[in-house]
Amino acid sequence: MKIAVIGGGASGLMAAIAAARKGAEVTIYEKLNKVGKKILATGNGRCNYTNMNMSIDRYHGKNIKSVENILNFFDLNKTLNFFENLGINPYVGELGKVYPSSLQASSVLDVLRYEAERLKIQEVTDFEVIELRKNKDKFSIISKDTICVADKVILSTGGKASPQLGTDGSGYALAKSFGHKIIEPFPALVQLKLKGKYFKRITGIRFDGVVKGLTDKKIIREDEGEILFTDYGISGPPILQISRNVIEEFNKGLKVYVSVDMFPDLTKTELYDLLSVRFNKIGYKSIEDGLIGFINKKLITVILIEAGFEDLNKICGKLNKKEIYKIIDILKEWKFEVTGHNTWQQAQTTAGGVDMTEINPNTLESVKVKGLYLTGEILDVDGDCGGFNLQWAWSSGYTAGHFSSIS
Repeated sequence: MKIAVIGGGASGLMAAIAAARKGAEVTIYEKLNKVGKKILATGNGRCNYTNMNMSIDRYHGKNIKSVENILNFFDLNKTLNFFENLGINPYVGELGKVYPSSLQASSVLDVLRYEAERLKIQEVTDFEVIELRKNKDKFSIISKDTICVADKVILSTGGKASPQLGTDGSGYALAKSFGHKIIEPFPALVQLKLKGKYFKRITGIRFDGVVKGLTDKKIIREDEGEILFTDYGISGPPILQISRNVIEEFNKGLKVYVSVDMFPDLTKTELYDLLSVRFNKIGYKSIEDGLIGFINKKLITVILIEAGFEDLNKICGKLNKKEIYKIIDILKEWKFEVTGHNTWQQAQTTAGGVDMTEINPNTLESVKVKGLYLTGEILDVDGDCGGFNLQWAWSSGYTAGHFSSIS
């Protein structure tokens, strides 16, 4: 049986290996000059290839419960065993993130390519598929100057995130040509743009805190960790984590906000007690000088202005309770309106994609076209930051490869 895998990313490589292990003759068609380029960029070049805290709750999409069988079919333990058998020794880092112990993404790609070569999987690079056709029981894979034929096709072209690494959304047109519905894609795991006057003054400042995404009526999602102010707004792992949910509400036309807590380990009352003692000890200093050594110096003026202080030379020992709480309100609940997000170039993954109601939830075969399978980011499935998207790539790729190779 001849199987064509369109796209040589994480899910495509896994699909090819799973199919070849079942005896299929497999060819990967990749439009870039090399397979697996996006793998090299994952985990800041270290490849956070799964997570010990695997759960369906870490995934998102319109019909997300339908993918639970896929995640269970090739689960965390099978993933760890698969890569260990290829030579990848796992290293578990913070928050359950799993890396190769070499801390090199190239290690993961190397062992996948080695296994593909061992299984005699063909890699055809610089091959951009512009059209797929099905005539009776055969598929035609068409580029600008070549037509190839296969018995089955696995569509693993990815979404739209990081187009510089080959995922530009071109696979959606191929899926649509077979009648599949596409849920409008949008960037996920991406930095947020915020409304504010002072970002250029505070860009580059990092701190550990809690961030919340909000509408006027509810908390959308919150997360904690290192937060980074940028010249356009805000970044850092917690921002990436909440961005998908925030952007989804933003795209509905709702007013969406981000609230930052710079002292998550202290209540407002505890922070008041701390500042009161501090200001009494150095009561002869201005409020501007009185906060030096307590928060980042570049933040002081901006926070005081945001708190409504006009006279920054006011003596801190003369501040009343109400005035101190004005500072505390900013330190604990600094609120910004979301105006947008960074582009597909900066996004780590894609939300939206091919509607999962049109995909067999056990095999990932299209319910519209027999012999067509879909994997990875092209589907309406996206995971949290921390290895969950790569786990979906491995799980979906293995599932499609396994079942497509069964006659």
